[in-house]
Amino acid sequence: MQFTYYGQAGFQVVIAGKKILFDPFITENPLAKDIDVKEILPDFIFLSHGHGDHIADVANIAQQSGALVVCNPEVHAYLEKQGVTNVHEVNHGAPVDFGFGKVRAVNAIHSSGLPDGSYGGNPMGFVVTSDEKNFYFAGDTALTLDMQLVPLFGKMDFAVFPIGGNYTMDYNDAVIAADFSKVDKVVGVHYNTFPYITIDTVKAAEAFQNKGKELLLPAVGETIEL
Repeated sequence: MQFTYYGQAGFQVVIAGKKILFDPFITENPLAKDIDVKEILPDFIFLSHGHGDHIADVANIAQQSGALVVCNPEVHAYLEKQGVTNVHEVNHGAPVDFGFGKVRAVNAIHSSGLPDGSYGGNPMGFVVTSDEKNFYFAGDTALTLDMQLVPLFGKMDFAVFPIGGNYTMDYNDAVIAADFSKVDKVVGVHYNTFPYITIDTVKAAEAFQNKGKELLLPAVGETIEL
């Protein structure tokens, strides 16, 4: 499975020939200055919550690509004001079949608001199951016992976890989250974008290695195979 990192918590995977983009924050991120947003043409855009560092580029990308945006009802209401009309609302509950695979919205422990100051609904993570691979994107979250439910939904081939701390889990908590979700390969996101979430990446990798797990930290704009 191809995985492309776009900075902060934004990334894209390709499943069954479909491009699935998550939480794009690119044009306002100096670390992503070399990425041309006009070249990003996903089939689906999934949004974990409404904070600006997760939805800054949604409207532009959705309109230029025609992608189906998947988000909670409150984020949908906000995006409608931005001219985004191709939306599928979800909330915590049973998995939804999107053709490339099934996606279940799961709990995330975080705050929630939108750039205009309105209520952003419940933050969420996503468990994606497909004929190719399964993975868990935790979204912005603290460590939570709810992660122990993830293995009940399928064996995850990898997880995407925030590791920067302050607003979310740090890398030590993410190691525990990997144990809870029974995953040995983790892609770290949500770190080094702002001063509050700057980390020592060598120590982060060692924390995972010490538990027999692998932490992958692709560069912004890099595509890796998972």
